[in-house]
Amino acid sequence: MSLYILRRLYQAGLVFLVVSGIVFAILHISGDPIALLMPPDAPPPDVEEMRRNLGLDKPLIVQYGLFLRNAAQGNLGVSYHHGQPALKLVLERLPASLELVVTTIVISLILAVPIGVLAASKRGTSIDRASLLGSLIGISAPPFWIGIAFILIFSVELQWLPSSGRGTWAHLVLPAGSLALYRLALFIRLIRAGMLDIMTMDFIRTARSKGVSEQKVIYKHALKNTLIPFVTIAGMQMGSLLAGAIVTEKVFAWPGMGRLFLEAIGVMDFPVIIAWALVTSTIFLTVNLAVDIIYVWLDPRIRHEK
Repeated sequence: MSLYILRRLYQAGLVFLVVSGIVFAILHISGDPIALLMPPDAPPPDVEEMRRNLGLDKPLIVQYGLFLRNAAQGNLGVSYHHGQPALKLVLERLPASLELVVTTIVISLILAVPIGVLAASKRGTSIDRASLLGSLIGISAPPFWIGIAFILIFSVELQWLPSSGRGTWAHLVLPAGSLALYRLALFIRLIRAGMLDIMTMDFIRTARSKGVSEQKVIYKHALKNTLIPFVTIAGMQMGSLLAGAIVTEKVFAWPGMGRLFLEAIGVMDFPVIIAWALVTSTIFLTVNLAVDIIYVWLDPRIRHEK
């Protein structure tokens, strides 16, 4: 296992290198930040001085080399717009984003597992059909549209919950709920499909023939085996939520990394965009590594080859 973790850490380093290179190249061919930082009638000497101060006068390959050297020292540059270290700005917004992501995943898991198990155990009944219909609606509705609908219903009409900001648990309900709806629907379908597949296997019939209670068959034997592929999807969803929550953070004025990322794109703030991409990649890879470790805990037969 230790060799596997070291190999994954090595692969993570390669991923960082590739991600940083792709993002760096795309940003520098998408526009000139000087055009946004300087007024249109700025004198050419002032424009060139600004370009030199930001290091944008050097060839692209030289800029990337300097970026890698500084990144190895924990320096991802200074924000063009805020005048502060880009990594510091992103990390300051990280707790808000993690709060939203973790709450979304917890809500989805707490509701999806029992509903999925119940739907599978009651296959073909009205409970099963209702869960399938509800999950279909949840998967089909875009999270940003759900967020706007939640604001209109619960903030404007009923005035139960705040529509924006971060502070109390009430501020978290609407953005987390709008993000959780899609994941809840997806998880219910995954649990149900996995349970239906496992329940037809020989070891389940053997357990029943030995007189094992139905509750023990479902939760100890069937559900545990269903969780192995489910953990993969859940882990990927947690990582993708950091990117998927960008629009939701904007809709609810949630002060997370996604909102900072959108603002940075609007002003072509290269250091902040790259810092966001690398921090997001770090979290995504960490979650994937944790998922692989959980595999072994769920099923000791799983071993990774050298």
